[in-house]
Amino acid sequence: QAGGLVAVPTDTVYGVACLAQDPGAVRSIYSLKGRNGSKPLAICLGDVDHIYRYCHVNVPDELLQDLLPGPVTLVLKRSEELNKDLNPFTSLVGVRIPNHPFIRELARACSGPLALTSANISSQASTLTVLEFQDLWPQLSLIIDGGPVGDVQSPECRLGSTVVDLSVSGKFSIIRPGCALTSTVEILRQKYGLIPESS
Repeated sequence: QAGGLVAVPTDTVYGVACLAQDPGAVRSIYSLKGRNGSKPLAICLGDVDHIYRYCHVNVPDELLQDLLPGPVTLVLKRSEELNKDLNPFTSLVGVRIPNHPFIRELARACSGPLALTSANISSQASTLTVLEFQDLWPQLSLIIDGGPVGDVQSPECRLGSTVVDLSVSGKFSIIRPGCALTSTVEILRQKYGLIPESS
């Protein structure tokens, strides 16, 4: 609530979260990451039905339920409810509901969405244990050590969530292949008949 940054375990890699509706906290997350301001932050919610408050959804609810919670970030058109200072350069926002009980409870306990990014300096490898991002500790208000996340031996884990743009009706576009590409594309194409947007 005070605008701090908190490191949290997710179902893929360790993340850093703050309140997405707090402009100061959002600025802090960018400086922590050493990230340029035109790279968007995702929001993290506790439950699928919360998505409708912050996004304009143009896919069936069942599709959301099939992919979430899980290691997928869905990019949708943002609604007016979302903090204007969060990704002001785009009308879209990525939404994440990790399949991890702790972060879902945390998201439910907060009044608005969390802004969520991976716990690493931009362009460095994602982290699967808290020791792997020790260099960030001094800038964090709290570190939740959930033990190793994902599979430390599997390079796929470090890819983070699969990011898919669903903002164009009837189509999908893969922004980042991530760790759940095959299963995600299968659901979108086979079950819902979405077609890949030509890049």
